[in-house]
Formats: sequence, C-alpha cells, structure tokens
Amino acid sequence: MLNIVLFGPPGAGKGTQAVNLIGKYKLVHLSTGDILRGELAAKSPLGLEARKFMDKGELVPDEVVIGMIEVKLDQHAGAGGFIFDGFPRTSAQAGVLDKLLEKKNTAISIMVALEVEKQELISRLMGRGKASGRADDQDMQVIENRISVYNRETAPVIDYYSALGKFRSVNGMGSIEDIFGRLCGAIDEIN
Repeated sequence: MLNIVLFGPPGAGKGTQAVNLIGKYKLVHLSTGDILRGELAAKSPLGLEARKFMDKGELVPDEVVIGMIEVKLDQHAGAGGFIFDGFPRTSAQAGVLDKLLEKKNTAISIMVALEVEKQELISRLMGRGKASGRADDQDMQVIENRISVYNRETAPVIDYYSALGKFRSVNGMGSIEDIFGRLCGAIDEIN
C-alpha cells in the first residue's frame, strides 16, 4: 500500500498535484478539511463533536480528526493507498497517525514537500484569489501570515519524517508537468 503525506505551503500546488498523483497511483485523497466539512454536513457523531469546538472558535482536537480519518480508512479498506493532505500538521499528529496506520497494518510510505520560493507563493495565491474570489488569497497580510505559520509549524513534522527516512523535498517551481515528474520520481524511488 502506498501512503503519501503531501506537504507544502499555501500556494505550492498541493491540490493540483494531488489530483495528478491520485490518477497515476490510484490513491484515495484524504483531505482533513474535506473530511471535516463532510462530517459536519452529515451531522455524524464525529461531526457533532467537532462542531462543539468550532462553535467556540477552538481547533478540533486531534482525537476527533483521527477518528474521522479512521472512518475514511475503513470505508476505503481495499484502496491501493492514500494521500494525506492537511494532516499531520504537528509531530504529535504524525505519531498518532502512525499508530492508527499500524493498527490497519500499513504505514506512511513517503512525505513529499513541495518547496516553492516565497515570492512565487504570493504570486500564485494572489492569482488564485483573483480567479476564485477567495478573500484570504487576496489579502497580503493574511497570505504572509499563512506562509509564516506554515514555516513555523511544519519544521517539526519534516524533522519527524526525516528521522524515519521518509521525507523527500521536491522542487515545486516550474510547470505543473515538470513538478509532477519530480514528485513521481521521488515516489517511484521508494515504491
């Protein structure tokens, strides 16, 4: 089973590349944002639990998010693998995810991080904001903060997977096709 953690700052192209990787490797996309929205819409027990925290403006606890991920893993038990997008965001979450996957007799195969120069990220996000109308992609202060938070909070996760020999940095600059080729090269090395 091929399980990929797809990492990169806002605007790195994770969404675009996730679609390409899913098609090539026949994986299931596990975006914690999508899962959370789905559980909330379905008013599932986990969704209702998450709502309690969100209504107070608090982050949804790791246990609730992991519970939602476990439900998705079970729903797609016959899948050839998964792409984890937006999770884990901390070393603690990575450890909890590893324990969950171990319970399912699988593991993270590789963490690939798209590395993109800051000015390019800003340019991509501003362009996306104009095209989509997303307010958070049109406000320079919000963009700067999102990039800063990513840089501050992801380093420990990169260190976590580096220590396990599972981290690969991938140049996220250039055409979509070139970046995809580099991602596939990193994945095929371990697959």
